[in-house]
Amino acid sequence: MTLVTVLLSTIFVAAPYILAALGGLASERSGVINLGLEGKMLMSACTTAIVAGSTGNAYIGVGAGVGAAILLSLLHWLLTQKFSIDHVVSGMSINLLAMGASNFLYGAFANRDSGSIPVLPTLTLDLGSAGKFTVSLYLLLAFILPWAAFSYIKRTRAGLRLFAVGNDPDKARLMGVRPLRVRLVALAVTGVLTGLAGALIVSNVGRFSDNMTAGRGYIALAALILGGWKPIPTFAACIGFALFEAVQIQLQGTELLGAKIPSEAWQALPYLVTIIALACLWGKGRAPQGLGKP
Repeated sequence: MTLVTVLLSTIFVAAPYILAALGGLASERSGVINLGLEGKMLMSACTTAIVAGSTGNAYIGVGAGVGAAILLSLLHWLLTQKFSIDHVVSGMSINLLAMGASNFLYGAFANRDSGSIPVLPTLTLDLGSAGKFTVSLYLLLAFILPWAAFSYIKRTRAGLRLFAVGNDPDKARLMGVRPLRVRLVALAVTGVLTGLAGALIVSNVGRFSDNMTAGRGYIALAALILGGWKPIPTFAACIGFALFEAVQIQLQGTELLGAKIPSEAWQALPYLVTIIALACLWGKGRAPQGLGKP
């Protein structure tokens, strides 16, 4: 295990976390609690695999995957904002819906003779002894968007409206801002970003499998909480979680103090770190005060 290998792996692993966490940021900064990041990513991954495999076109596949995630986001908006269903219940229901629907749809409509699904064009960098590193559109977006989100929230009128609605929707209404409209746009952005995260995951593997997001949506949500609902600290938290995942990938099959550690124990490392981080730092970040408010 070399430092360069771990760092490159960290960058690669962090991308879906960053995209999903920024999707959660858009939603929760508008005041909508969103535990459904996992489901949106999973549904996007499934739809991307089915459509890209059937059409042979990666762009159409990614577009379909993003569209599926947007539909689930809009469903979350409808349930929470129009029917006043509890945000947590709505988010978990969407996760369960995505788990069942993705399993059924892939079994019913996937083109299993198409082989690996096509992926978006990439740029491969030869790093000599460290190997080759593939730079994709997903990676570029993941490492540019946190800074763009920071500038958007701090320096644009729309960003200030998003911030205002998330902190106090009642006062925002008095100022002429429509929380329903702001939240609708925010949830659509959530759908786009989680859709890209899901498309990235399935593109990395080349084929869809049941529950292939494997809790990444929950880790992204944990990164958002640890980052205090701010773009740059959230980005840093995603990098931290990705680092531990990259380390566990490199440590697979190694011994610790002469004892062989089961692979399942190493695989649990990122989730264990997530739990410890939340337990130690819970309450340190300041959540939007309008979270969950109508």
